[in-house]
Amino acid sequence: MNQSTTYVSLDIGSSSVKVLIGEVDSGSLHVIGVGNVQSAGIRKGTIIDIDATVQSIRKAVEQAERMTGMQIREVILGVPANGVHLQDVKGVVAVNSENREITDDDLSRVMKSAQVMSVPPDREIVNIIPKQFIVDDYDEIKDPRGMIGVRLELDGTLITTSKTLVHNILRCVERAGLVIREIYLQPLAAGTFALTEDEMNHGTAFIDIGGGSTTITVFEDNRFMSTTVIPVGGDHITKDLSIILKTPTEQARKIKHQFGHAFYDDASDDELFEVPVIGADSKDQYSQRYISEIIGVRLEELFDLVLEEFYRMGIRDLPGGVVLTGGTTKLEGILQLARHVLKTRVRIHTPEYIGVREPMYSTAVGLIRYANMEDSYFGISAESQSAAAHSDMDYPSTPKKKATVQNKEKKSSFMSKTKKFFDGFFE
Repeated sequence: MNQSTTYVSLDIGSSSVKVLIGEVDSGSLHVIGVGNVQSAGIRKGTIIDIDATVQSIRKAVEQAERMTGMQIREVILGVPANGVHLQDVKGVVAVNSENREITDDDLSRVMKSAQVMSVPPDREIVNIIPKQFIVDDYDEIKDPRGMIGVRLELDGTLITTSKTLVHNILRCVERAGLVIREIYLQPLAAGTFALTEDEMNHGTAFIDIGGGSTTITVFEDNRFMSTTVIPVGGDHITKDLSIILKTPTEQARKIKHQFGHAFYDDASDDELFEVPVIGADSKDQYSQRYISEIIGVRLEELFDLVLEEFYRMGIRDLPGGVVLTGGTTKLEGILQLARHVLKTRVRIHTPEYIGVREPMYSTAVGLIRYANMEDSYFGISAESQSAAAHSDMDYPSTPKKKATVQNKEKKSSFMSKTKKFFDGFFE
């Protein structure tokens, strides 16, 4: 009988904080708990108020706990792509075993050797992504374990980010009473599972339009190639509507969701709706077409900025097209507008799981699936991992915790998890 594995992901965004509890059984994900609250203390992916952010995290965790009756202790954390740098790295080790068979220990040592490099004091390592392993002179190997060889090499990409940004996020998570199990870069985790195999290979831009910012990530040759952040998102549309319609921000947000349309030509001019005016008892009437012009201008500006980033990143062609996700992509007409401005194939990615069938959950779902993928690759058994999840969530103080720690140490030795830097940070 297959054991299911329980994961909890935490996605801290500028507009909302999302917590997902998911069970993975034989590769299939079942979402069993969801927490989603409006975030406070975060702007453009950066923490500006620690106490407000901590409260948002706690509220989202409590929502998810109420759905499942579990107590959440460990989470998989996603960090934004603000200030991320990618660097090519190489590791080389001699195979240790007498019979020259490559083992988990060799895999761990070669990944560790790839990280022996000078990282500036203001930066932290987040992830290392293997591009290929080379056994003696044979390259393009995905998993060298079990092969026979003398020398093992790794070509990889090292992801680093701002120490200030990530440490402030870690401080908030710690103050919310949570333990971080893993850290992954948000667009890496989301894009890996949002794109099809052909899109990953041919060259595709994965664009996550959030509340305070838009993250552009390019995948090609089945690899994470580059990422950048534009400080414009759905909250800017809300602000535009609030100013032009002279209505409160919360009212502008409701209007955007209920009546918003991004493509002027397809918007309705027949049906009118009432909008309360700040400082007045009266209400003004507007049509969908009127507000679609406001929304469309802002989104057109955003897609123009995307094109400028493509040019700056040296992207001249995207055979795989563009994949959009994020809460803002729920707006009607955004697909037509994106195709009109970007002049390429565009589709919207929505997770296909009950309870999270909205683009805003792409990152939270991706974090769980990415963690499960790594557990499968590095041989963490479902039974031990499931025990870890339940001992931390249902019975936080039981003796099973010791087994959990041993299991995590085993995984850490496989992966040389440099992202565990936060273990001593709060001392």
